[in-house]
Amino acid sequence: MSAIFNFQSLLTVLLLVICTCAYLRSLFPSLMDRNKVGISGTLWKCARIGERKSPWVAASCIMMALSILFFS
Repeated sequence: MSAIFNFQSLLTVLLLVICTCAYLRSLFPSLMDRNKVGISGTLWKCARIGERKSPWVAASCIMMALSILFFS
């Protein structure tokens, strides 16, 4: 089943995109900051969410990991 039809997989993919974009922006800030329109703009927004809401994103990652390990 693809991640589009399974809600838990969709949330997992979304959290991974947010964490990956925030990590890549910390390594290459000029890469993310110059394009703020289109797909790269969406990735820039994901990086901003990962930076500003990092305690909430971290808690969500931990809860998702626990739910995958113990309830799936």
